Amino acid sequence: MDIVRLSKEDGKSLRALYKTVTADLEQAGVHQWDRWYPNRFVIGGDVKRGAAFGIRDGGRIVAAVVVDRRQSANYGGLPWSDGTGDPLCIHRLAVHPEYQGRGIGKKLLQFAEDRVRREGGTSIRLDVYTGNPGAVQLYRRAGYAEVGAIRFPMRPEPYLCFEKLLLPNRIPAE
Repeated sequence: MDIVRLSKEDGKSLRALYKTVTADLEQAGVHQWDRWYPNRFVIGGDVKRGAAFGIRDGGRIVAAVVVDRRQSANYGGLPWSDGTGDPLCIHRLAVHPEYQGRGIGKKLLQFAEDRVRREGGTSIRLDVYTGNPGAVQLYRRAGYAEVGAIRFPMRPEPYLCFEKLLLPNRIPAE
């Protein structure tokens, strides 16, 4: 299963992935996403900017991640280690419930790290919902350091912010 940049034609399948993952999270009592987020405008913007990447199985997207330089304004007051470099961010990493437990989340995370290196990034920043312990553990196990916590409207629990400093570019250009 290769990870590819998603296109406008993938929009419907990508929205379906996020809808399925959201429903699965809700069923597990994780109120990370809802019918308002991620929405078609957010997802469409990710695709339009070329920041959405995913894994297809047959005709559908079964896993996705967004990698870009966009950061929440809430990140501003946090004590990031990489204060002078070029950080990129990971957003909306999702794996279809039928494909979870196969290492696909780790594969997406490694892809994102390699992508950041290719783009000359010096670190990765992200936030993860504290009510989603599986996601929190994924990033901790992958060597991400907790920097602080932020809150988003209409979310009952805070989001932990993580950072991973990257070694200089050792990934060949695509």
